[in-house]
Amino acid sequence: MNTITRFFFEKPDVRFFFKRDISAVFRGSEYAKQALLKRAIAAGDIVRIRRGFYCLNSNLQRTPINELALAQLVYGPSYISMETALRFYNWIPEAVYSITSVSINKAKDFITPLGLYNYKRVPQNIFYSGVERIIDDYGNVILIASPLKALCDYIYTQKVSWKALKPLIDNLRVEYEDLRKITTKEFLQLENTYRSQRVNIFIKSLKKELHL
Repeated sequence: MNTITRFFFEKPDVRFFFKRDISAVFRGSEYAKQALLKRAIAAGDIVRIRRGFYCLNSNLQRTPINELALAQLVYGPSYISMETALRFYNWIPEAVYSITSVSINKAKDFITPLGLYNYKRVPQNIFYSGVERIIDDYGNVILIASPLKALCDYIYTQKVSWKALKPLIDNLRVEYEDLRKITTKEFLQLENTYRSQRVNIFIKSLKKELHL
C-alpha cells in the first residue's frame, strides 16, 4: 500500500477524492505525486473514475460505494432523474442499467468502472426545485428528482407531448395509484420551473386529470 493509498484508507469518511486533494496534502513535485498515483492505479488500489477523480478499490472501502450518490460528483451540478429516479421510487417495473441525471451543463456521458452515467440538459428557472436530498445508511447524499419532476424531465428530453394519464400508464407503465400520490404542493412547486411549453402543458393537464 503506497503513501497515497494509505492516506485515504486511514480516512474512512473520505470516499472519493480529486487530483487537487492529492496536491493539497502531499509534498513534493507534481511529477512525483503523479508517479505515486499511477503506481497505486496500476496496483489496483485506486480506481480512476474519470479524469482527475478517484476512489479506493472496493476491497479497501470501509463502507459500500453508492453509485447513485456518485452521480453528482462525476458531473455536476446535477441530480438523478427520469427512468433512474422513477425506478428508485418503484414507479416503473423495468430494470435500469445506467444512471441518468439532469445537469445544469451540457449533455454528457461517462463510462466509468462503477457504471454508465448519462447527463441531460433541461433548461429550468429553478434548477433544484422538486429535488430531494436523501441520505443512505452510510451517510452518502443522493440528490434525486421527485417522481413528478422525473416525469417532467422525461417529457422534455424525449420530446413527447403527453397531455393525459394514459400515455404515462401505457408507455412507462406507471401505476395510477402512484400518480395519485402527487400532491398539489408538488405541482405548484414545478409550475414556474420549466421553460418548455410542452412540459408546462403536461403539468397543467396532469394536475387537472388528477383533480388537484
